[in-house]
Amino acid sequence: MKRRTFLALGAGAAGGLCMHGCRLPQSGRGGSGEPFKISLAQWSLHRRLRGEQEPKLDNLDFAKTASEFGIDAVEYVNQFFKDKAKDTEYLAEMKKRAADYGVKSLLIMCDGEGNLGDPDSAKRAAAVENHYKWVAAAKYLGCHSIRVNASSAGSYEEQQKLAADGLRSLSKFAAGYKINVLVENHGGLSSDPKWLVGVMEKVGLSNCGTLPDFGNFPDEIDRYEAVKTLMPYARAVSAKSYDFDDKGNETKIDYHKMMAVVLDAGYHGYVGIEYEGSRLNEVGGILATRRLLDEIIKKR
Repeated sequence: MKRRTFLALGAGAAGGLCMHGCRLPQSGRGGSGEPFKISLAQWSLHRRLRGEQEPKLDNLDFAKTASEFGIDAVEYVNQFFKDKAKDTEYLAEMKKRAADYGVKSLLIMCDGEGNLGDPDSAKRAAAVENHYKWVAAAKYLGCHSIRVNASSAGSYEEQQKLAADGLRSLSKFAAGYKINVLVENHGGLSSDPKWLVGVMEKVGLSNCGTLPDFGNFPDEIDRYEAVKTLMPYARAVSAKSYDFDDKGNETKIDYHKMMAVVLDAGYHGYVGIEYEGSRLNEVGGILATRRLLDEIIKKR
């Protein structure tokens, strides 16, 4: 896309451009010469999905919307179809629509199902079991993973032990479905990369890994070193973005430096756009993030 198009979108002047039938050039289709592929995290459109931003978006139309951005892989968020995990008719429609638009389903980000590291063993077991339905749904949709949270309470060491216990139980169950269980740096001790790597080491299962997010680190942590620490266990990567300057660069994260960290770790899978800013509308933010990632691909 030409630069003036992105600038117009960033200003909000063409916020609905790709929502009315146009199709952008495909990106991240996995050609042999591409260093990584681009996917779209559903959270990037959470305001439209919640009806807080126009035009409103139904979960069933998410795959179609991704295709209109020229993106052929998606990452779902369970809260947008919270009561549909066991509804095979609904899941079949999601699967059909993704296939109709040539969109691959990668993973489901799961929240609100209890703390996998809860100090109460009964509550911890219940949280593990609450995730079973999302493992099955992910398998049905053709995903490779679910993303979970490693929430716990207690001392540093106690939380590490408890989170590893819950994750190990869930990962053993998920292995039967050939599904990965991925932990994102998502607040609390999970945003401490050394703590999270320690959890991975304690779990010790090949289908339990990380989903490094470019954001979600406290200010005192070097985000580039943090992502580098998490990358050996990464099965997916979240390209968090907030805002962009007049040259198209992300204002909080040096994307060229961060993607060098990702690629130097030997990762060449999908990098999911997760726009979380407020100055640009969701369309403009997604397009600006994609433009920056496309620029990195071209330079590689």
